Amino acid sequence: MKTLIKNGIVIDGTGKEQYQADVLVVDGMIDKIGQGLSSEGAQVIDAQGKIVSPGFIDTHSHSSMLLFKDPFLSPKIRQGITTELVAQDGMGPAPVSEETLSPWIKAMKGLEGDYKVDWTWRSVADYLETIEQLDLGPNIAYLAPHGNIRMVSMGLDNRQPTEGEMKLMQDNLAKAIDEGAFGMSTGMIYPPCVYADSDEFVELGKVLHDKDAIFVTHQRSEADDILNSMEEILTIGEKSGCKVHFSHFKVCGKNNWDKFPKVLDRLDKAKEDGMTVSFDQYPYVAGSTMMSVILPPWVHDGGTDKLLERLKDQDLREKMKEDIANGIPGWDNFVDFAGLEGIFVTFVGSDKNEDVVGISLIEVGQIKGKDPLDAIFDVILEEENIVGLVDFYGTEEHVKLIMSRPEHNVCTDGIMGGKPHPRLYGAFPRILGKYVREENTFTLETAIHKMTGKSAEVLGLNDRGYLKEGLAADIVVFDPETVIDTADYTDPIQYPLGIDYVLVNGKILVNDGQPQPQKAGKVLRFKKKD
Repeated sequence: MKTLIKNGIVIDGTGKEQYQADVLVVDGMIDKIGQGLSSEGAQVIDAQGKIVSPGFIDTHSHSSMLLFKDPFLSPKIRQGITTELVAQDGMGPAPVSEETLSPWIKAMKGLEGDYKVDWTWRSVADYLETIEQLDLGPNIAYLAPHGNIRMVSMGLDNRQPTEGEMKLMQDNLAKAIDEGAFGMSTGMIYPPCVYADSDEFVELGKVLHDKDAIFVTHQRSEADDILNSMEEILTIGEKSGCKVHFSHFKVCGKNNWDKFPKVLDRLDKAKEDGMTVSFDQYPYVAGSTMMSVILPPWVHDGGTDKLLERLKDQDLREKMKEDIANGIPGWDNFVDFAGLEGIFVTFVGSDKNEDVVGISLIEVGQIKGKDPLDAIFDVILEEENIVGLVDFYGTEEHVKLIMSRPEHNVCTDGIMGGKPHPRLYGAFPRILGKYVREENTFTLETAIHKMTGKSAEVLGLNDRGYLKEGLAADIVVFDPETVIDTADYTDPIQYPLGIDYVLVNGKILVNDGQPQPQKAGKVLRFKKKD
């Protein structure tokens, strides 16, 4: 099978200047790059005036369960994403145990939505083999979630591990990486990750160092305590020797924006100290996650079933409201930094609360005729914790400062369901249209590097991420004059403009702007460098 992309402007993912060339794809690989290549026996794509780049790599994705409903992953493929890194924030489908399967399925529904899936797998290897049978659009790479590793080693309780349990966690992490995981993800605000102390992460980081895998972290605080939180993560990296990657890097809440210079100074010092530090970011001033993050940490002890029991107790509800009003040291209080007016419901698990999707917590209170917190507590309880949110936390100035850093690469952090965050449909084209063409935040070559080669370098992918002969033919052809996101917070389910062709392993999944679903993606498995 041959495809010739001719007359295009090649940007190869290295950051080097663009150049005119043809690209010949043979049997899923980039065979030749050069001038005037023969089209004999090849399907021809005329890329005159268009950019030909490596396929985009999304280093923070929540598609691990969505795959079972839409393995083509339309919102991602149609914005040029050809590789997804799933099982983020310390929460993923595997590994799981018989004892914890039921509460974990509920927890995953709260993060990624409710999909009718028969959880036949238990190990990372089982899960990867299961999704390998699907008609995957993009390639899928996996992280070993710390929450899963902890859960199968010692359950969901809020306590420190015994010496034996710590050794079991290390063994389970090593096993997951040997089965293909590219590293470990943590979600230090989500149970059970939130129960772990720094020493636990150092011990697991030593496994990552030995495997040359990466430590990917949603740190403990992105708000009031961000400086101490960063210090913890960087200390974990120093003590264990592992590579550190911050997820969706940002500073939340106007009360914390004065910390921004010190945050950047700490990144500079880490670089001076010779640490390998990177981070990803989505190009928006709002975030998105499960609604139950607004609840104090103690409410989550024991998992989703315990959380729901506590929401039924009126005295405990009053305690929750007190903690939200007064704060808890070290806890990222979403209501404090975003405000009730700045938090919006994105999805619910059933039809009975469909009327609150797309509105703020203030409006939820008005519709329900209750105090906003009591109203949203009711919704979380009725929906069994299957409720999502969008929260407005930042400024455009900070978005640009973060994305201009050399440690930065692009991600979506996209979560499907209801009225999702527009990043699910538009993050990568938004960079190309808004921040490159319209605002000149950086060059097109730099932007492509941050979407492709930089991301491949972070993950340790050595067979894709660049336009180079002998690598996998993951390729995007886009129009630099028209590419732009169209999704917004009011109408987020809108595909971008200007993404003309998308190839995954040589197969054309977007053809002249139109989706062409077929099995193309592969399950990528981590291999330690020799």
